[in-house]
Amino acid sequence: MSDSLSTYAAAATGDDAAELDALVRTVSGFVQTSLRPHEEAVDRADDVDPGLMRDLRRSAADLGIYGYNMPEDIGGPGLSRVAISAIDEATGHTSMPLAEACGHLPGSLLFADAAQRDWFVGPLMRGERTVAYALTEPDAGSDLNALRTRARRTDGGWLLSGAKTFISHAETADHTIVLAVTDRDAPLKGRLTTLIVPRGAQGFTIERRFRKLGWHGYHLSALSFDDCFVPDDHVLGAPGAGFGVMMATINNDRLFVSCRCVGMAQRLIDLAVPHARDRTTFGKRLADHQAIAFMLADCDVEIDAGRLLCAKAARLSDQQHPDARIAASRAKLYCTEMVGRVADRVLQIFGGAGFMADLPVERIYRDARGFRIGEGTSEMQRLQIARSLIDRM
Repeated sequence: MSDSLSTYAAAATGDDAAELDALVRTVSGFVQTSLRPHEEAVDRADDVDPGLMRDLRRSAADLGIYGYNMPEDIGGPGLSRVAISAIDEATGHTSMPLAEACGHLPGSLLFADAAQRDWFVGPLMRGERTVAYALTEPDAGSDLNALRTRARRTDGGWLLSGAKTFISHAETADHTIVLAVTDRDAPLKGRLTTLIVPRGAQGFTIERRFRKLGWHGYHLSALSFDDCFVPDDHVLGAPGAGFGVMMATINNDRLFVSCRCVGMAQRLIDLAVPHARDRTTFGKRLADHQAIAFMLADCDVEIDAGRLLCAKAARLSDQQHPDARIAASRAKLYCTEMVGRVADRVLQIFGGAGFMADLPVERIYRDARGFRIGEGTSEMQRLQIARSLIDRM
């Protein structure tokens, strides 16, 4: 068992270590043989061919790994959060757009009612349909009190108006889960509602696709809604329960991002160590130069520390421990910043070759930067961690 698997296995309370090992090997094999060969082409084109992605999702579903983070009652495998985190790390060994083929789905699906699980969740779990999640607004990132997108009552449903920005997969998703204000006078936890908006709904417009530093092929778009009608049976959860629905996605996604970053950093060190052993300068191996050896050591320590933070957060989540939320924030803060430091060191170890697009080092260096912003910025994580610390003392 690899060091990474042993870390997660040690945190597990109910998982069989052999089964976890086999599952992660399945995912790793899929990443290695089915996803990585497309990385360079996707990055250069800044797009994934829809037919290719459909085939990849179908392959993941055939392997039984699509929707791997979902519970059994909605068609998922019902894995522990520790096991999910081990798989999350394995998906970090490929690029953002291609990792989508593994089907890490939003936690808000847990709030779907019986009918929605048939027409909405079922096709998602089978990889036949896709979903986007629209939270961020032009003037409201992490500040939910500043949300301006509104949904007002009408006969048989709601009229949705407002704008969202930096929304992943909005162009191609069959449905978009939208967080909107439905009672502006209520406390925050009763003010918001999540609505399922189908692609092509009247009044729903994709305004633009953003060009980005990294994550090429993983599209982020701006959306707008102009009295877009959403029927009552497309409310996800109860009206006014949107805060809880959203947090079911946000908290899990913070841990997901953390584990992905550990996987990215591990891939970088997997590239750097053989290079440092094989490359000779000034009559000796790169690895024998103290400056390079120290860089490798720092990378190794930081990756292990990040993995341990992820495993702890996953274990607390499985235990439904009240500290799980802050543990996920710690992991998200550390791992997203750690992968940037590892990427910088590894690029330096490769020198000019690392700066070229011939190796994945350059792409990972670009991709790493975005994780310190998405799913709650580093500054937001620090605020939450500090408030928790102060409250405990």
